Amino acid sequence: MGLKAIGSSDTEASPEIMAEINITPLTDIFLVLLIIFMVTSSVMTQTGVEVNLPAASQATSTSQPDGIIVTLLPGGALRVNQAQIAAGNMGEFEGALKSAFSKTQSRLVILEGDRQSYLGSAIEVMDTARRAGADRFAIATTLTEKK
Repeated sequence: MGLKAIGSSDTEASPEIMAEINITPLTDIFLVLLIIFMVTSSVMTQTGVEVNLPAASQATSTSQPDGIIVTLLPGGALRVNQAQIAAGNMGEFEGALKSAFSKTQSRLVILEGDRQSYLGSAIEVMDTARRAGADRFAIATTLTEKK
């Protein structure tokens, strides 16, 4: 009565080494990298110009709609998404808005303004955006701290 290796025949002197590549750990790594990429890409879409936004309560600022972000900078300059527009150049601003509207179905303009921006500038921006095709507006704010 002798010992016999499982899966081997009586005529073999040594069991055969079977070499296989196990791709399960590699698949796990790719899935983790995909999740990390998805989380960081959603954070990266909201980075932009550093402006001092006005404050609002949590109830008014919980939703983040999709749209074209127009930023009013303190010196009177504007940004449409990331494109810089010189101060007072409303023709170029309207063209940039029309170009941005052609790339998206949303007609929402999200207005970001520094606290040092003038209300008259915001009204002029909204009027020009309406001529370019905007039909809805939102104003970006930051959360206030509860006391």
